[in-house]
Amino acid sequence: MPRFSARAAAVALVAVSAVMMSGCAAGAGAATAGAGADAGEPVTGGTLTYLEYQPYTNLYPPQAGFYPNGALVNNITDRLTWQDPKTLEIEPWIATDWKVNADATEYTFDLRPGVTFSDGTPLDAAAVAKNFDVFGKGDPKKGLTVSEAVNNYASSEVVDADTVKFHFSHPSPGFLQATSTITSGLLSPATLDRSLEDFGAGNGAEIIGSGPFTITDEKVGQGLTLAARKDYDWAPPSRKHQGRPYVDAVKLLITPEDSVRIGSLLSGQADYVRYVQAFDEARVEAAGVQLFAPQTRGVNNSLSLRFTNPLLSDLRVRQALVAGVNAQEVVDTIFTKNYPVATSALSSSALGYKDESKYYAYDPKKAEKLLDEAGWTTGSDGIRAKDGQRLSLTVYEAKPQPLSKQTLELVAQQLKKIGVELNVKSADAGSYAQDILDPLKTPLYHSMVGRADPDVIKSQYFSKNRNTLLSDDPKLDELLTAVSSEPDAAKRLEDSAAVQDYLAKQAYVIPLFEEPQVYGANTWVHGIEFESVGRPLFADVWLAKR
Repeated sequence: MPRFSARAAAVALVAVSAVMMSGCAAGAGAATAGAGADAGEPVTGGTLTYLEYQPYTNLYPPQAGFYPNGALVNNITDRLTWQDPKTLEIEPWIATDWKVNADATEYTFDLRPGVTFSDGTPLDAAAVAKNFDVFGKGDPKKGLTVSEAVNNYASSEVVDADTVKFHFSHPSPGFLQATSTITSGLLSPATLDRSLEDFGAGNGAEIIGSGPFTITDEKVGQGLTLAARKDYDWAPPSRKHQGRPYVDAVKLLITPEDSVRIGSLLSGQADYVRYVQAFDEARVEAAGVQLFAPQTRGVNNSLSLRFTNPLLSDLRVRQALVAGVNAQEVVDTIFTKNYPVATSALSSSALGYKDESKYYAYDPKKAEKLLDEAGWTTGSDGIRAKDGQRLSLTVYEAKPQPLSKQTLELVAQQLKKIGVELNVKSADAGSYAQDILDPLKTPLYHSMVGRADPDVIKSQYFSKNRNTLLSDDPKLDELLTAVSSEPDAAKRLEDSAAVQDYLAKQAYVIPLFEEPQVYGANTWVHGIEFESVGRPLFADVWLAKR
């Protein structure tokens, strides 16, 4: 199909979800104190001081989903296409045009001439082909993994210097949107020759993209500088701002202490920060500082119930856990209006969302009845037991998730009321990395993932992707594969709904809330925008006189 047909398919996905998205607009990137709309003409120059909660871990694009990673990849790389963060329509960027065949097994892209990586290497068809050969196939010898956003990849074909074609073994309807994500950030051919560890912390200056910034002055665990490319001139055509970034540099400092990060923001020492904790939002707003809460539009902040653990193999036990968790209390106690209560595995602002709230209603009496029926009786310590084994479960704090420890501790209190013990462990334990891959040691897992495409649900639960359930369920894999392999846009949404139905009926997950990324910025900072799942764009930011 020609490009306009491919784009029409994307618009169709948006149209189907328009009603459910309309209720989420307030949290989808709006600032509570404005964004400097009346500030006048943008000013070029200056250094933006940006405080980040955590250090980045890896800049290999398929592993850049962690928000500190993604913020950097988002600003040092370009993508073939641009996804409008408001309409979610796919638009030209490095690719000026594209064609997709009828069953989504062939994609042909025409490329913008004259684009270069920051080392001067041309971003041509051969470079694009090499990128997706790595992202689509991985390189086990170098430790480079296959991108979870690129499904059924077969091969690339360089048609000419400005035209590249991709072939897929089966339909890959999510590929067009995948080309717009940071997991498909375009890197120089030489950078792609590196091993996975060479993309880790300390190597930022050596990761060469074609984006508006380059990394300099890195101090591991402390921060780095994003230096503006003065020759940058290939922003997405639909963007109002073309040419080099307004600021000369972004000084990124790692500031894990909430009090220091927010104190620096409110005192004016910092211009812009990520991770304004829910308990600090009111303080930030009261000070007249801008607050932004773009939604991540993917799989909600949830608990995965690993059903291969014998304690969770009984559907009634899982259903009891679901009924025993009060997500509304979690939000009311710990979070704010920027964290809507989840009503499905997917966010209500995600493409393909289906309301499954009837399965996730808080009902402790139902939970107790289910556990009684499953043979779990309450012991003298208030915890249920069966055949001499206590109903005691473990979950690790998830450092990337907002207020994870507090959330899990409240959930533990709720579950204790129905006779279930939930042990919350710290994520910095030495055995953490291994324990979370063992359903016997970690039967519950706290996580989320953002992506503005129906494929996001496959990324989270498929047995060969993130597999947060540590699943061995072939039926679930079959349903997830359908989402990623159905070329018809409307049918894909139906397939996504079928997955959400299955997750809900099988009580595989406990959705908690729709997770935003929350930022604060002082009033002299203008042009703040985000890509489609809440990662910051720095090229449009400019600083007014203070």
